[in-house]
Amino acid sequence: MLEMNRRTFLTAGAVAATGVLAGCGNTGTASEDKGVTEATATDADKTSDKKLIVFAAASMTESLDKAGQKFTEDNPGVEISCNFDSSGTLKTQIQEGAQCDVFISAGQKQMNQLDAQAKSGNDEGLDLIDHDTRVDLLENKVVLAVPEGNPEAVNSFDDFATKLKAGEILVALGNSDVPVGQYSDKILAYYDIDPEAKDIKSHITYGSNVKEVTTQVEQATVACGIIYATDAFSAGLEHVAEATEEMCGKVVYPAAVTKNAPEPELATTYLDFLKTAPASECFEAVGFTPLSES
Repeated sequence: MLEMNRRTFLTAGAVAATGVLAGCGNTGTASEDKGVTEATATDADKTSDKKLIVFAAASMTESLDKAGQKFTEDNPGVEISCNFDSSGTLKTQIQEGAQCDVFISAGQKQMNQLDAQAKSGNDEGLDLIDHDTRVDLLENKVVLAVPEGNPEAVNSFDDFATKLKAGEILVALGNSDVPVGQYSDKILAYYDIDPEAKDIKSHITYGSNVKEVTTQVEQATVACGIIYATDAFSAGLEHVAEATEEMCGKVVYPAAVTKNAPEPELATTYLDFLKTAPASECFEAVGFTPLSES
């Protein structure tokens, strides 16, 4: 069976989902008011014409787009641009100087790497996150998803482990440098599976973010894949099992304003909005659990 390189597997669907600065939300326009003077309208345009740049985990694509639309409806003239990709890739882009107002990671590791005040994990000494704005925004679940009809009859994580060890199935996982891959690695360790072992390695394919793994499952090129519950929902995939906290820990999404944010005040306003009930509805609709609703 042909082994796929863990860093080079790309699909057209995944590329589309992770394109740089994909549209997020839309630009609102102020409604006309015949009683407003021309001078007042001009002043309003000047104060409201702003662009917000959000870097967010690929698993948030659908829900954050919807939340962004609600935000721009209430904030006419604000344009939101989102860069959806793996949290590790986004972390590197911020580190290398990419403009970003708000960072939302699918794991604490990538946020800690940028946060000088993090209790652990700031091994590179980076100071790029405004720690005072940092919040644990959402919780997700790691699930075992299967193609339509579950052709290989993989019905649980125990089943997944048994069939993978026997070399009976091909499975899709995230790379080890992205959160979904790190959660997957913990699940493999839980079952005492070494992904680099010769008899295992050829039965695993990889994606550079969760959308790529999801696409492999959608296209039935694998028997199953480890993804997030939200991605399974958005893709209309069946998930046959949900990983326990013992297996891979909690899946928490931290969010924060960056220290070099071009629009720090607007970024703070946006982050506060993501904690409100209207935004929470967008997240809950795909399976997220809001952690800090205000």
